[in-house]
Amino acid sequence: MTTAPTPSSRQGLDWPRAQAFLAAERKAFTQRNPRSAQLSAQAHQHLLFGVPLHWMTDWGTPFALHAAHAQGATVTDVDGHTLSDFCLGDTGAMAGHSPPAVAAALQAQATQGFTTMLPSEDAGVVGAELAQRFGLPLWQFALSATDANRYVVRWVRAATGRSKVLVFNGCYHGTIEDVFVDLVAGQPTQRGSLLGQVHDLLAHTVVVEFNDLPALDAALAGGDVACVLAEPAMTNIGMVLPDPDFWPQAQAILRRHGTLLVLDETHTLSTGPGGYTRAHGLQPDALVLGKPVGGGVPCAAYGFSAELAERAMAAKRRAPPGHSGIGTTLTGNMLSMAAMRATLTQTLTAQAHAHMQDAATQLAQGLHTLVRRHNLPWCVTQVGARTEFQFSPTPPRNGTEAGAMLDAELEHLIHLGLLNRGVMITPFHNMMLVCPQTSPAQVEQLLAALDDVVTAITPG
Repeated sequence: MTTAPTPSSRQGLDWPRAQAFLAAERKAFTQRNPRSAQLSAQAHQHLLFGVPLHWMTDWGTPFALHAAHAQGATVTDVDGHTLSDFCLGDTGAMAGHSPPAVAAALQAQATQGFTTMLPSEDAGVVGAELAQRFGLPLWQFALSATDANRYVVRWVRAATGRSKVLVFNGCYHGTIEDVFVDLVAGQPTQRGSLLGQVHDLLAHTVVVEFNDLPALDAALAGGDVACVLAEPAMTNIGMVLPDPDFWPQAQAILRRHGTLLVLDETHTLSTGPGGYTRAHGLQPDALVLGKPVGGGVPCAAYGFSAELAERAMAAKRRAPPGHSGIGTTLTGNMLSMAAMRATLTQTLTAQAHAHMQDAATQLAQGLHTLVRRHNLPWCVTQVGARTEFQFSPTPPRNGTEAGAMLDAELEHLIHLGLLNRGVMITPFHNMMLVCPQTSPAQVEQLLAALDDVVTAITPG
């Protein structure tokens, strides 16, 4: 009789103890959340998978935890439990839940109109603030980062006359179809999880590994790639940081081949007031901002360099009359613009980012100590206010390495244990984010809860 090998992610753990722990935690979750159980059963009658968005079932809980309200760095569920929130709407609430300035702006705007398909005074203020922060002079808006990425790709294709887009293996840029291509055993492969896709993505999407400069150079040599669409540090397959020389050399390669650089800062905006771009001196042709820029209100923005903006506007002027395939009637609505103005000018300030950096550093240092104390072969990565522990002794350098570290069963076990101890982290891998209201005590609460969970699943 042969025994299946233990995944490397479970080295240092007592898996039978972990399974017993999981069973106990599932029972405890069920007992402490009767109202969520009731609401979940009712929702299954009329909602697919019993939730408004099927992603809400990814927490690894026996049924969906239902929120009652959220404020600052806490969420209160319908059973009255207060949870310290290090998920923050998977970054949508990076400014904290219901930040006062944004709430006040929304209340003021609520009696002055929501949407008119006309610009408001707030729009120009937001554009100027974005230009000052990120160094790109001209901006447009969307309702989500998915929309913004899709629109930028359209603009860039129209401006350059090139059809192909290059992405890095393991990337995620919202649900824009073009990016759902992975490297499988070194071969470009359309992602099997993409539902309802009928067109071959491989005809117009090129994929290489992050941090692989020779592969990037070779992929752009044909002169047919309009843009590289990338997070400056990968965050959606587990955090993958660029090598120290990667972006300087990559930008030189792009310029040599006439390929534009589009940076998606939806998550890496946590780096600082000007995102990873300003903190590390990058010079993208276009920049996408998503979830956090409106304080949690659905909205997004994308900016262009002066040269790209002129090329994009020229392409629009040359096109026949009709819909461009860019924008919706709610794009740039007054409610979103008011929220963005309050977020950028009053909430996500330099002082707020400094507090977030300090809290994240406290968390990262605590995680390092915890991992060493339990003698676990795990690493800890930090990008500004964002921190993650991964199931490998060394950080990954590309999407393939990061994907090999993932262990959904172990992740869900840890996440459930944390929820039962009053702490939420992002349900996708082990990513944690702090906000301007996160306190040192909440960081210590997370560390204590994780220490309790790890103690329960390692050899006694």
